[in-house]
Amino acid sequence: MRNIFLFLTLLFTISSCDKVDELTKFDLEYNSKVVVPGATGINLPFNMLTPDMETNSESQFEVNDTRKDLIEEIRLTKLQMVITAPTNADFSFLKTIEVFISAEGLDEIKIAEKDVDENAGSTLDVDVLDIDLKEYIKKDEFNLRLNTVTDEVINEDHEIDVNSTFFVDAKIFGI
Repeated sequence: MRNIFLFLTLLFTISSCDKVDELTKFDLEYNSKVVVPGATGINLPFNMLTPDMETNSESQFEVNDTRKDLIEEIRLTKLQMVITAPTNADFSFLKTIEVFISAEGLDEIKIAEKDVDENAGSTLDVDVLDIDLKEYIKKDEFNLRLNTVTDEVINEDHEIDVNSTFFVDAKIFGI
């Protein structure tokens, strides 16, 4: 009987730890805008920089019952680009795209890339790379640089929303 009690106690403890661990896993979402200027040349790489994005990481971590020093990892899980103007535009004008992240005191690294299909619509899900980005998101701000190559000339500016989702895994209260 005592062995059954110990087994049940152990089972409850393990399942409780898993539930507590799930409490410190959450997503952070950041949104920015870039503009692809009209009359951009064909097959020439060009860069677009997002404005610096404030992470508000301290308050985001606090809301999720953790702190910067308890972060185990942060990974980009989704990077989606959406053309907002002109309304009838699509991403078929792009040949390739690479996305880089940078933050003060850290090297710039590639975090996503995509060979764009000629049938691309107005929404593009960029393939993310599996890299731990905690040092970048723990900073006060970061920015993204989009390196693109076009395969057709566009006549007007294209406004693009860049939406990113980062998965955060942290320890709760140092457990």
